[in-house]
Amino acid sequence: MDAPPEPRTRPGRADGVRAAAVLEAFLEFAYEEGRVTHGFHNHNYVLPLTDRMAQLVGRAAGTLVTARVRRVDALPVVIRTWDDEPAILRALRVALPNVPECLAQGDGFAVHSYVEGVPLSSICPNGMPVDGMLIKALAGLLAGTARVRPGRLPALPRVWPEDHADSQGFLRTLAHLAETQVRQPNWPYFGGLFMTLGVPETALTEFAGRVPVMTRRPFSLLHADLHRDNVIMSYGGDPPLICVDWELATYGDPLHDLATHLVRMQYPHHQWDEVVGAWAEAVGKVRPAAARGLAGDLRHYVDFERAQSVYPDVMRAAKSLEGSFDQRSLDRATNAVTSALEAAAEPLRLSRVPGTGEIESVLLRWRAAAQALGEGRRGRIRTPVAWVPDRRLPERPDFPDSAVAEALALEAAAPSAQVFKGVTHVNSVVRVAGIDCPVVVRRPRVDAGRREPSYLSEHAVLRAIERSAVPVNAPRVLALGQNLTGSGGGRTRLDDRFTILTYEGPPGPWQYPSHPVGGLRPHEADALVDQLAGLTAIDYTAIDPVTGRTGFYHWLSDQLVALVAGLPEESRQLARFLGLPDAARLHGILARHRVAERAPALLHGDLHPWNLVRREDRLGLRLIDWEMALVGDPLYDLVRHMHLTPTRPEIRHRMFRRWERLLPARYTCDWQHDVQVYRWIEIVRSAYVDLDRMATRKGLDAPNVRRAVDSYAMTLSAATASLGLTVRPRANPYLARALA
Repeated sequence: MDAPPEPRTRPGRADGVRAAAVLEAFLEFAYEEGRVTHGFHNHNYVLPLTDRMAQLVGRAAGTLVTARVRRVDALPVVIRTWDDEPAILRALRVALPNVPECLAQGDGFAVHSYVEGVPLSSICPNGMPVDGMLIKALAGLLAGTARVRPGRLPALPRVWPEDHADSQGFLRTLAHLAETQVRQPNWPYFGGLFMTLGVPETALTEFAGRVPVMTRRPFSLLHADLHRDNVIMSYGGDPPLICVDWELATYGDPLHDLATHLVRMQYPHHQWDEVVGAWAEAVGKVRPAAARGLAGDLRHYVDFERAQSVYPDVMRAAKSLEGSFDQRSLDRATNAVTSALEAAAEPLRLSRVPGTGEIESVLLRWRAAAQALGEGRRGRIRTPVAWVPDRRLPERPDFPDSAVAEALALEAAAPSAQVFKGVTHVNSVVRVAGIDCPVVVRRPRVDAGRREPSYLSEHAVLRAIERSAVPVNAPRVLALGQNLTGSGGGRTRLDDRFTILTYEGPPGPWQYPSHPVGGLRPHEADALVDQLAGLTAIDYTAIDPVTGRTGFYHWLSDQLVALVAGLPEESRQLARFLGLPDAARLHGILARHRVAERAPALLHGDLHPWNLVRREDRLGLRLIDWEMALVGDPLYDLVRHMHLTPTRPEIRHRMFRRWERLLPARYTCDWQHDVQVYRWIEIVRSAYVDLDRMATRKGLDAPNVRRAVDSYAMTLSAATASLGLTVRPRANPYLARALA
């Protein structure tokens, strides 16, 4: 039988115009008549060749072909080495002659020969065990790509390692490609979602920096996406398996192909060793050097696959809810996000994985925002977000309920740069139409990692400051409430408390807030002291449930002792190893000290640098995050600030003198004697609190916490010295972890 004529791949200009017209007509026919399957990246239409198309590609009319059309709505969620699948297929046909053949291609689509058979996924779904013979055949497919000569492949990108056996360099390149091709393009829209779920912006670049030295292996062509949908079981059985969808193929370390295959095939865990053994045997027959270092290095590629998969899996789950949905689709999306975060937690070193209830709440807010914004277009509210107001705070004329609904809609789609995570709250900055300044949607974190309790309601404190008209630069409370979310079927529930506050960052267009992380400037130190003096003029009796408290130091000591007693066992065990006293002994040590009685006042309670916002205007510093406000000795607020913030001696002296001059004597009597006592108790508090944060891994994504634990060795030394104790010189893993 004569061979069919070669397809005309390089027509002249006139022929090219006619070919393009035929391709376009064929594509229209595909839309109307073809059997279609929808992949993540392409629509695949199976249909017979028309007479004109058959003549163009050199096949008989009526022959089945597959028209692959690139999805214009597809998210950029994959790593691409080349954007020319036909060139890869041409290079493959020498080693794997049964792969599809590209018959023609146009702008955004290609026509491939049709592969007869059924996908492995339709016979053996994900998670089901795979027959041993099939495993060996699949290993043979992976090994077969090593026979493709590099010279037949398209040119590699310039970022590729020059040494085509540098396994470490290849994995680092993959991580950087995932960063530039997947995370960065999607971050403006999905960044806030990832930040809320606990995936930081730098996760992939930090992963790349941790890639260890690995065994050198010769590079080869890799499929890089061999899962059950991409394996066709032929009807005739010769060959039994055909690999399709080569658009994500790459060139590099063969262990990468094995790792992606292991993860994306979703083998039961007990079959992993069988698959690895079959691959090692198959590749050993083709290129023995490709299996060098298999036992030690495979896990690094598996870690990368799980790490990078968190981005497409989370984004697809979120996008799946943008249309109409029911509880089943919400559960499916929640489970997908949960699984992706759990798999990525270790390789990306996530501080925690949210619970399913928290993830569901985040997805519900995302879906509500998508509906309200109308197909993801920020700033155009189509439908309001349902919410229930907390009537402790009446509707404000300057921020009506309609503005609240718009702020909630904008919140879920806020870009990552406008999402700030503290120890206890997630804060999203949005700009509502018709409102002069940005506002902050503030929600409590389910995983709040702070052991210190809150004594007053933050909104009540801020309302008292606003009503008093004293010169204290604090946010105004605009709204208080809970989201009202539903998931179809008539089910409705209250979910997610929130507060909306004025944004105290730079005025005008959105700008990132500036904080005095290196210490206060002289005029800022004056502004802070002036505001602490202003707090003494506020009537706190309506917001403090224990008005008129005496013996503030003893009360403060008792609170610290209770905190230590309530630490989890892992933290208390670590404290014992490091020589810190238990609660009973600490109580005895603290009780030795006495502090003068001074008149109580409203205190901020947590004046670390990230709770101070710089403003280049006459108002100076803004004081934010009042959830630890309390009533007590004004000296304590000033001393705790100096403990939490780097303070030069001249600034310290300036602040104390101004503070003593501005406040009435009843607030300042005998302060010089008591400064050291408050400073000492704060050092001791930090020794326990920061130790607990390291042991439990909670709150580490808050910048003030990160800085505190990074300097824990100095904190521990200062605390034990002030307690009259010494660090136990034991060599143990806890000590190494604490001092790392």
